[in-house]
This record gives sequence, structure tokens and C-alpha cells, in this order.
Amino acid sequence: MLDKVLIANRGEIALRILRACKELGIKTVAVHSKIDRDLLHVRLADESICIGPNPSAQSYLNIPAIISAAEVTDSSAIHPGYGFLAENADFAEQVENSGFAFIGPKAETIRLMGDKVSAIKAMKKAGVPTVPGSNGPVPADSNECIKIAKEIGYPIIIKAAAGGGGRGMRVVHSEASLLKSISITQSEAGSYFGDSTVYMEKFLTNPRHVEVQVLADGQGNAIHLYDRDCSLQRRHQKVLEEAPAPHLDPEARAACLKACVDACIQINYRGAGTFEFLYEDGAFYFIEMNTRVQVEHPVTEMVTGVDIVKEQLRIASGLPLSIKQEDVVLNGHAVESRINAEDPKTFMPCPGLVNYFHAPGGMGVRVDSHLYSGYNVPPTYDSMIAKIICHAPTRTMALKRLSVALDETFIDGIKTNIPLQQDLVEDANFIAGGVNIHYLEKKLGL
Repeated sequence: MLDKVLIANRGEIALRILRACKELGIKTVAVHSKIDRDLLHVRLADESICIGPNPSAQSYLNIPAIISAAEVTDSSAIHPGYGFLAENADFAEQVENSGFAFIGPKAETIRLMGDKVSAIKAMKKAGVPTVPGSNGPVPADSNECIKIAKEIGYPIIIKAAAGGGGRGMRVVHSEASLLKSISITQSEAGSYFGDSTVYMEKFLTNPRHVEVQVLADGQGNAIHLYDRDCSLQRRHQKVLEEAPAPHLDPEARAACLKACVDACIQINYRGAGTFEFLYEDGAFYFIEMNTRVQVEHPVTEMVTGVDIVKEQLRIASGLPLSIKQEDVVLNGHAVESRINAEDPKTFMPCPGLVNYFHAPGGMGVRVDSHLYSGYNVPPTYDSMIAKIICHAPTRTMALKRLSVALDETFIDGIKTNIPLQQDLVEDANFIAGGVNIHYLEKKLGL
């Protein structure tokens, strides 16, 4: 087992990693920016070290500073969490070249799945269902672009190969606007991501967002931990998630789960990962793979009993998976609300001093948060301050339990999106199950 892990992240995910390390008897090192010196995991870690000023580029994205911190603390591994450098292949490569274990996939795997074009090619080869598209970058020849778009069928969506977070995307409804849209998206892709490569896909009008959680040890063993539904989104950012995904076609679901496991074996995947799909009319369409632990991983842990972060640590230690597919059994339903420090109406970030924080409790209630009374939420980073996860034998009971938990949550001093979350868990259409990815924005009038 690993001896000492440096946690290259902040907030609730850093605390989540620290707790898993402590349970396994692994020593921890917390790195932090100057403004983050009072973070809860920094106080609880065996060692802490400041790696730079508050801007991410000078701290949490500063690769030399993080590796230097690992060296001076004699760490044996680095856990990137999610966001920041978690899916940065160069970082993973430099970590391992410096003699540390990277708690995640190999650099070449991150590169493969980080480029949407190469990822789709790899998934097609592995038998994972994909969206009809250009099968690679759009060609330079205008007539060929028009021909491919006709074969796919309008509407289509043009996407940046290196894109993410909702940027570098444009929907095209007719041939008249195709070439101009390609040119604009290429320009945006070059500006946002430093890579102007774009590709075309069929645009699904009313899909759900369903994803499959996988674990693989890089030694030929891979399993799935079933699926999640993350369709409640605003501007491509998830707001509420649940597991398992309700109302899926059983045969399509079984085939998709198997294909994801097979793909992990074929690409020799290592660590935790998530295959993201659009789901419409009983069919799955692969969109991307996240080569890291997900924000919403707790709902999967609650319904399977598998500690995903501990498995990441075991795998990085060179150990095989501790569980087999037949050991994974679904138990009930889980729902997660992301609590953000933001105005619930305007969605503007609301940093500031938390005068008092009271977390909910009771049977089946889990709170993943770095918040405490007296903590000052900085304006510098992501506004998510907590996740409230509720588990129950049925989906109906889980939603009701989450509603009660949200009512019990008290955060004084800053505004949060708790009122929105309370509204969502009482929404009749969401309660019925199966709302699509556009539902929340239409509900909000965006």
C-alpha cells in the first residue's frame, strides 16, 4: 500500500481523499494556495505546504510547485482529485517520470480520451455505442463537409475535439449555416483550447445524460458500478444527480454496461473512470470519458457499497481490484444535490464568511463538505461548497429524504442554491423520472 499521498486539490474532494487515506493508514500531505490555509483538509492532514498565491495558475495548476512539494515531503503518490490537473496528461507523465505514483490512468490513456475524436474512434473499436458523426475531424474541403452533414442528418452539432465545459459547441439546423458555423467553432476552439480541430455529430433533441462508472486495475480486470442520471443541468453544469438512472431500456442498459467494461480492458485502463452518454429513445450514444473520480461519485458508492476513492488508492499501489463484477449489487436509490455559494435566482457567485453552518443528518444522509462555521468562502475558485447525498430503499423515499435534508441544512452569512434544490426535489416532472438535459434550463426560463 502507498505510504504517503499528496492531495493536489482543495475543498470537499480533498477532504474526501484525505478521509480515504486515513482509513487505509496512508499519511497525507495537503498543498494549498495562500487563501486556502484554513481549509479543513489542510488542518487535518499530517503535513501541509503552501504552493503559491491564490490564482490557480500559480498554485493548483503549478506543476513544478506540486512536484516539488511531493519531493520535499517524501510523498509516494499524488492524487489529483477532479478539475485542475486531474485530466492533464502532461501532469500525469511528469508525476510518474519524477518517481511518484499518479493516482489515475496512464498519461497516454488520458491523452487518448481527452481528445474527443480519438476517444470516439477508440470507443467504436471497442464496441461502445456512439453518436453518428464525421468519424474524425471535419475535412478542409467544403463540399465534403456538406456531404458528411447530409449523411448524418440535420440538426448536427459541431464540437471542439479538445473541448469541455460547454465551450466550443455549435448547433447547426441547415446547410445554409454549416460552413460559417464550422469556421466560427474552429476559431473558438483555437482560442479556448489551443487546438482548432472540430468534428460533427448528430444533434439529439431531447436526450438524457446517463453515465457509467467503471473501475479497472490495469492488470486485465475491470468492472462497472452501474449507471447514474445527471440530466438536471444548467449551461452544461450538473446540478443534481442520481443512481441508478431511472427508466432505462433493460437490454440496451446491459449491453452498454458490458461494452464499457470491455472498452476498459481493450485500452488497458487503470483507475476510476466514467463513460458519459446521451440516452434517447432507448439507445445510448457515447460522448466522452472522464478519466478521474467524478463529483457525483457518492451516489454510486451509496447504492453499491463500493468506496471508489479507496479502490483508486489500491490500484495506484499496484494491487488488483478488491471486488469482482458479481460482488457488485445494487441496493436502493441515491440522490445528490450540489450546494453552491451562489444567488439562487441570478446564479452569481456569493463568496463570504459563513457565520454558522449546520449539516443535516439522520439515516441514509451523507454530507461531503469542507464547510464549517467561521469559514470564509473565497471568490477565487469554484462555488460548490457541499454535496448532500441521500440513500433509501426506493427512489421515492430517497427524494423525500433529500427534501427533508435540504430543509435541515442551515448556512448563514452567504447565499446558496438550496432554494433551487428544494424546488427540484419537489418538481412533479423530475419525480416522475426521465427528464432530459434541457429540462432545467426551460424550467428556469434560460
